[in-house]
Amino acid sequence: MSDASPAKAPIGSLRTLWPFVRRHRNLFVAWLVALAASSAATLSMPAAFRTMIDHGFAPGAAAAGSGAIDRAFLLLFAVAAALALATAARFFFVSLLGERVVADLRRQLYAHLIGLDAGFHDRNRSGELVSRLIADAELLRSVVGSSMSVALRSSVTVIGGLAMLFVTSPRLAAFALVGIPLAVLPIVLGGRRLKKISRASQDRVADANAMASETLGAVRTVQAHAREPYELGRFGSALKIAVDTARRRIQAQAWVTAIAILLVFGAIILVLWSGAHDVMAGRMTAGTLAQFVLYALIVGGSVGSLAEVWNELQRAAAGMGRISELLEENPAVASPAQPLALPQPLRGEITFDNVTFHYPLRPDAPALEGFDLHVRPGETVALVGPSGAGKSTVFSMLLRFHDPQSGDVRIDGADIRQLDLAALREAIALVPQQPTIFATSARENIRYGRLEADDAQIAQAVDAAHAADFIHALPQGLDTELGERGARLSGGQQQRIAIARALLKDAPILLLDEATSALDAQSERAVQQALETLMEGRTTLVIAHRLATVLKADRIVVMDRGRIIAEGTHEKLLAEGGLYAELAKLQFLD
Repeated sequence: MSDASPAKAPIGSLRTLWPFVRRHRNLFVAWLVALAASSAATLSMPAAFRTMIDHGFAPGAAAAGSGAIDRAFLLLFAVAAALALATAARFFFVSLLGERVVADLRRQLYAHLIGLDAGFHDRNRSGELVSRLIADAELLRSVVGSSMSVALRSSVTVIGGLAMLFVTSPRLAAFALVGIPLAVLPIVLGGRRLKKISRASQDRVADANAMASETLGAVRTVQAHAREPYELGRFGSALKIAVDTARRRIQAQAWVTAIAILLVFGAIILVLWSGAHDVMAGRMTAGTLAQFVLYALIVGGSVGSLAEVWNELQRAAAGMGRISELLEENPAVASPAQPLALPQPLRGEITFDNVTFHYPLRPDAPALEGFDLHVRPGETVALVGPSGAGKSTVFSMLLRFHDPQSGDVRIDGADIRQLDLAALREAIALVPQQPTIFATSARENIRYGRLEADDAQIAQAVDAAHAADFIHALPQGLDTELGERGARLSGGQQQRIAIARALLKDAPILLLDEATSALDAQSERAVQQALETLMEGRTTLVIAHRLATVLKADRIVVMDRGRIIAEGTHEKLLAEGGLYAELAKLQFLD
């Protein structure tokens, strides 16, 4: 994924947030109303102070009586109460808006990520993708839930405050106006550099997150090699790089803020010095000067807030740029605009016609080359060959994890590229060599094969997979949490959960990636019986390494370097000699 252009304006990156904000139009409008009310109350406060000072502390205030003083203070309290209520409402509406916008953004990004093709996920580390999903989206929460509100509020108060400064004293306001461009200048000049550093900082955080995710996912391997100190050192180095990069970002942000505030308040102090002389000369009342001071402080504080918000927008723009890169990724494998319907009933005939495929990360080595295979409906075909022969690639082609560079893959005569992806994959059940067990209950893991299955169907699948004994021995039976990656189960038990999942799916095409490889001899016999029941009447492709699986196959296909070099029965291939006979001698008959 390419880096975002440093010249790209922050508003350009953040503009893609607007569709998510627009979905919550009522909240957005309520926030604007509350923002207008709080800004009006803020701008009314200095005028209320002027009234209080001129009527409550002026030399003639005693003659006017206490009623004028009471009214002045009641007015001030009423403005303060309005400001408090409007600010609370503004905070509530904009914070809730931020939560909902970020939730929508994460939901859309997650849906997009799980819909991208296998090639994309091969190229990108899952830890980095999770970092973008969480850390970068979290930056946007502060933009929508806080920075956006502060930016608009500060903009309104700057404009309104400047107007009131001119109403209060045009001469002093003209002097004060000189400080505003001086404050904006460092913000603009420092913005580009800050965005570039922010992007680098978030990239380094993603690197550290990806490293931690990878190590925690392989913690048993780490511990088995006693490499905890080594991994801690690697992670510490990644964190140090992230902190050093963040330090440069914070330093740049601090200088921009400091210079902006110094210039603004320097101009204000100069103007106040001039105003103090006006009061002493009788050209201005003390209340008017106090009003002018408060408006100047409001304008100065708002400009300082805008400087800080600008810095936050730079960080958020970098984060949104990284998220936009993901959202702009188009899957290399997708359903056609007008997919063909799967033939019904599906017979399960499979045809590979002169298929050639290179993995994107290994473009020079063909995984399949001129590959031709025809599997009859209901036939069981075993794929045999050395590692790297292309056996697993055949499964990937059928499931459309990848598309071939040339040639066709057809099911019942229909090119699978013309079928709906979900419908195609619903017609195929896969039992991988290393099954995926989710960190949920045994029941939910098995139900993953068919989400609408009832408890009776799940129990039937458990019995057929010969998994009932160990599942019933679990503390809560089917409702027992299996832990991350099935940590509470042995390898053989995990395999039987995966087989029960495939049994429940009841698909017409079955792919077995040596489904009995992790079982002991006793369990293998039980599961083999279950698989034989499952395979009846179904087209089955088996990646085989064990003699029992090969002997049960209707046909054995021997593969090497992405091609079929021999096929036939076990006895026929043994008699012919060659690669199969060597593999049989080494793997099966030894």
